[in-house]
Amino acid sequence: MSVLDIKKFMLVLIVVKNGCGTEFARYDNYRVYEVVANSAKHLETLEFLKTSSDSFIFLESGNKIGDSFSIVVAPHKFADFVASLENEGMYPRLMDRNLQQSIDDERNRMLSKRTKGIFDWTEYHDLDEINTWLDKLATEYSQVEIINGGRSYENRTLTGVKVSYKSGNPGIFIEGGIHAREWISPATVTYILNELLTSEDKQVRNLAENYDWYIFPSVNPDGYVYSHQKDRLWRKTRTPFPGGCFGADPNRNWDFYWAEKGSSHRCTAESFAGPFPFSEVEMKTFSEYINSLRGKIQLYISFHSYSQLLLFPYGHTSQHTENHQDLNDIAKAAVTSLAQRYGTKYRYGNIYDAIYPASGGSGEWAYGVQGIKLVYTYELRPAHGWVGFVLPPEQIIPTGEETLDSLVTLVHEAKERGYFKVGIETFNAVEKKCICT
Repeated sequence: MSVLDIKKFMLVLIVVKNGCGTEFARYDNYRVYEVVANSAKHLETLEFLKTSSDSFIFLESGNKIGDSFSIVVAPHKFADFVASLENEGMYPRLMDRNLQQSIDDERNRMLSKRTKGIFDWTEYHDLDEINTWLDKLATEYSQVEIINGGRSYENRTLTGVKVSYKSGNPGIFIEGGIHAREWISPATVTYILNELLTSEDKQVRNLAENYDWYIFPSVNPDGYVYSHQKDRLWRKTRTPFPGGCFGADPNRNWDFYWAEKGSSHRCTAESFAGPFPFSEVEMKTFSEYINSLRGKIQLYISFHSYSQLLLFPYGHTSQHTENHQDLNDIAKAAVTSLAQRYGTKYRYGNIYDAIYPASGGSGEWAYGVQGIKLVYTYELRPAHGWVGFVLPPEQIIPTGEETLDSLVTLVHEAKERGYFKVGIETFNAVEKKCICT
């Protein structure tokens, strides 16, 4: 999605120290623009800008005519940036005059909320708050069990929960926060988890009680903590690499057509796939946990932001999966359901065609290696109108509500097509070998 790299981090960002000596990447007076590529020439111009200057940070980008690009621009490049685009017939829309002010407002709100000790969905939460809340759920609900999905480079646990109302249920796996800066992802995942436990809606209760849920709000914990404490726009893991580089893209690091499409071999790049498949301990140990559930999981869902898309395999090739038509029809029904509450419009399709070629992702691995035939990736709000990853907290609950609406439909449509039909003997065998701590 982005080409922010360490070189930009070193040359573009203003780094200051707070009273405790902690360094923060700052974006004072940086502007955020949105621009649409309406021709092949426009795409060429934007591709040139990505690599021509360390003063442009592409937060969100596509690769097709009609795609929009969200770009952070350093103050000294405002005039050149606008002029260069207007010379090519592109007219960027100003989204934010001071990105740092938006980040500061977000941080101040969170600090104010934190002093009250409240966990709800009117604000974003850091990793400790999320994990404390998960522990609390396990003490309050007999159906909730804390599970350890792996560990991080900085020795944090990939903490999740299993929600099970009865044995023999098909399994649904939810993964959030694989890209650190996409805060709406863990927020939406925790919202859905809370609804599965507390909602009195009949359709939601059916979901909760007739499927076993494996839910991980943040599977890149080091990166998520770093995005809260050091750099709001951090995306990757925090593994150190030679040459002063840090982190690989955890959603390009999986061992399924690794590094073939949509990734980079440069450790400074945002899409750096790592030096080899599963080089990131987070993804290696997480994949081992998923593998321990082999045969149990029937649906795998990954939550990202942003663009308002519902995607499914493949991303490494334009070739369609064997059940492409099912995946497409289910996605169509899901996005139709999602739009009913607030009118939020999603596009849908296989990754390669709907967004851009990309390989080495968790969902592709779940489909291609684990044999899970229902795999979807949500790219959550916004499509436009907000400053990308710094989504206002009043958007959290509406995002959660409409996403849960779509999830109800997605599961129903899949069940109607004969998915989730696996014998109870298989489930019992898997349960016996599953190690949950």
